[in-house]
Amino acid sequence: MNNLLFRYGMRKNLPLTKIKRPLKGQRFLDILAPKQNVIKNHQNCVKLIEDFLQTGSVQNCKHPLDKDNSFSYSKEEDSVSLLFRFHKEGCKIGVSLVSNAMSLCASKRVFNVGIQVHCLVIVNGFLSNVYIGSSLITFYSNFGAIVDAYQAFDEMSVRNVVSWSAMLNGFAKENELGMCLKLYKGMMGLGLKVNEFVFTSLLSVCMGSGCFGHGRSIHCQIIVMGFESYVHVANAILSMYSKCGEVKDAMCIFDNTKSKDLVSWNSMICGYGQQGHAIQAIELFEEMKKQEVRPDSITFLGVLSSCRHAGFVKEGMSYFNSMVDYGVKPEVDHYSCIVDLLGRARLLEEAREFIKKMPIQPNGVIWGSLLMSCRLQGNFRLGIEAAENRLALEPWSTSTHLQLINLYARLGYWDQAARMQKLMKDNGLKRDPGYSWIEISNQVFRFTAEDISMGHIKSIASLVDVLVDHMRSFSVEETDSGE
Repeated sequence: MNNLLFRYGMRKNLPLTKIKRPLKGQRFLDILAPKQNVIKNHQNCVKLIEDFLQTGSVQNCKHPLDKDNSFSYSKEEDSVSLLFRFHKEGCKIGVSLVSNAMSLCASKRVFNVGIQVHCLVIVNGFLSNVYIGSSLITFYSNFGAIVDAYQAFDEMSVRNVVSWSAMLNGFAKENELGMCLKLYKGMMGLGLKVNEFVFTSLLSVCMGSGCFGHGRSIHCQIIVMGFESYVHVANAILSMYSKCGEVKDAMCIFDNTKSKDLVSWNSMICGYGQQGHAIQAIELFEEMKKQEVRPDSITFLGVLSSCRHAGFVKEGMSYFNSMVDYGVKPEVDHYSCIVDLLGRARLLEEAREFIKKMPIQPNGVIWGSLLMSCRLQGNFRLGIEAAENRLALEPWSTSTHLQLINLYARLGYWDQAARMQKLMKDNGLKRDPGYSWIEISNQVFRFTAEDISMGHIKSIASLVDVLVDHMRSFSVEETDSGE
């Protein structure tokens, strides 16, 4: 048993904070400190696989879609059902069938079934196959189990560009920029022919990490290697520039993209909206309709978000009501935009009535939008109603507890404020400090309030004092966050 577990990398005493196994062409040290849910997923994977192998449950693999726990023998049965049936009947199982089954488990997000397929991989001796190994990487990455995904990658005796790309994409989902860059350099060092999917993953993690310098360097490499003509690569570049605030460069990419698809239009519209260019976002949306490109839910989300930031109440409501004309059913995010739009326009009662008339159940984000507007405009009673509704949906939310305490105090409800403080203490809820970050020479520095761990903290504090004095000379007053 231990030999099997050692072979496929799910070792019981695996140090989760370090993986020191050398790779071909490169040695990775101190890969990452996994998040709590990743550690939990890793332990679940180990336990499930051990249970299946020890108890022999793998002999009776079950598909979750089979209500009567029997297998479908129809001609249209999926690869998972077919794999389980072949195994049950003692038929020879091919590599392609196992790989397809694992890929299906990843795309359908059926974790327990994927574990069973992994067991069949072990039992049938397919661990060394490069395609199955790549499927395992993708499967575990989809569930955020990056440690398990890396172990599958680490144990592969042969790796191709697909397996490297799958591993890089897994780290990109976790916003592990450092590991993505190391994997990319490892691929280049081994002389592997990098494909366009590697670059889309790299751009994605640069965008998620706010590392514009690295993203621009990746863009240069894309141009050198001739991938800028691929529409999905162009869309990734466009999104990266938009998210990093470089909307002019994003628009340049958009204009030079010859074969624009719906994603191209959506990325540019959302990019304008996120950077506060509401008029440009609306104009682009109107141009999109003239080009007879049919908008989808993401398009309308970008337009409504733009109207929200600009305070275009009439236009926002008009676009929201027009969604049905394009066969797009409003979702909770669209309703949230309208609530925020009305709240920012000081139409708090209208926002409250809009929530009551919603055909779907409002979530914490919607009540949070109303809560924020009430706080900013001093409507504390309605703010309490919004906060209490949000807390009922998200009882673990520290910020909502703090906001509710503040609202109770503003109205002199000291007993309720004390009760809420005790509830926070009893539940072990503590305020998570917010943080800011800045990119200097392609390196991102993150810091929190009252952070004295940085080497240049004295110089920074002195500069902040100068800025504060400068603002005071212009009669700029300090404001209270309200929390």
